[in-house]
Amino acid sequence: MESLMIRRFTAVLAGAAMLLSAAACGAKETPPSTPGTPDKVTAGVVAIVDVAPIYLGKQKGFFTEQNIDLTLQTAQGGAAVVPAVAAGTYQFGFSNSISVLVAHTNGVPIKAIASGNGTTGNATADFSGLVVKDPAITSPKALVGKKVATNTLKNIVDTSIKELVKRDGGDPAAVSLVELAFPDMVGALDTNKVDAIFVVEPFLSAAKAKGWKVIGSFAALDPAMCVALYVTSQALAQSNPDLVARFTTAMKKSLAYAESHPDEVRAILGSYTQIAENVRQGMTLPKWPADINRASLDKLADLIVANGLTSKKPDVAAVVS
Repeated sequence: MESLMIRRFTAVLAGAAMLLSAAACGAKETPPSTPGTPDKVTAGVVAIVDVAPIYLGKQKGFFTEQNIDLTLQTAQGGAAVVPAVAAGTYQFGFSNSISVLVAHTNGVPIKAIASGNGTTGNATADFSGLVVKDPAITSPKALVGKKVATNTLKNIVDTSIKELVKRDGGDPAAVSLVELAFPDMVGALDTNKVDAIFVVEPFLSAAKAKGWKVIGSFAALDPAMCVALYVTSQALAQSNPDLVARFTTAMKKSLAYAESHPDEVRAILGSYTQIAENVRQGMTLPKWPADINRASLDKLADLIVANGLTSKKPDVAAVVS
């Protein structure tokens, strides 16, 4: 899921115009490689559990098999990755699905090429959770008039919080959303600075260890939710479709491998995060489907309009084509 430390998506979109202007004046494009010379590629990622497959794929040589010399660059968050990919700073990048759909609808020239990660399919045993400390809060609608922490505004987390409250019969506009980085959320709830938090692993495990209750999740909204995507720029897709195809092949192989080798996923998390081994062994992992779930993206597109993130429904076919 999204970021550990990210800025507001709206602010990033404002900066996107500057980045795209720079791109027009000569953004980095990866030219076709000469035979035998690997393409040097940089992918923007976020140091969270969700991106384990790309790290695992690099370690296993799946990108080397496709004649790609892959560098992974950690960014503040997926919302920051999107405009950087559009501008050519990164050739590929990882971002939550709502940020991708909103950006594309607002004219940022990107396209999705592979799934990022999905829910577990189990509403009560997902890798995400809307968590409360107060036993009197038993369902999302009880959060009306309360403070709820989201890692950023106008992304998949706060949109999910609003939708969970709405489906439970509450008024999402009456919920006060507070921006906090994921690592700060458990402490904030523990000290009563907020009334609820929406977290992903490993922070969900930390919250559960305190005996707190999970009253919602991504999977509760959609058991097959496509939480995140890997994207590239429309410019690169047009100028070097062979590279994009090879990267996509390697990424899909990485996703499939991660899905079938959870022990290796837990191990590689130690190479790019500071999650303790005992926590890695016990936490719930997301699903990593190899293919993009377009039906899920269409549901998210409806939520985007319903929550006023865009006035026009995102064109999923245009994003994924």
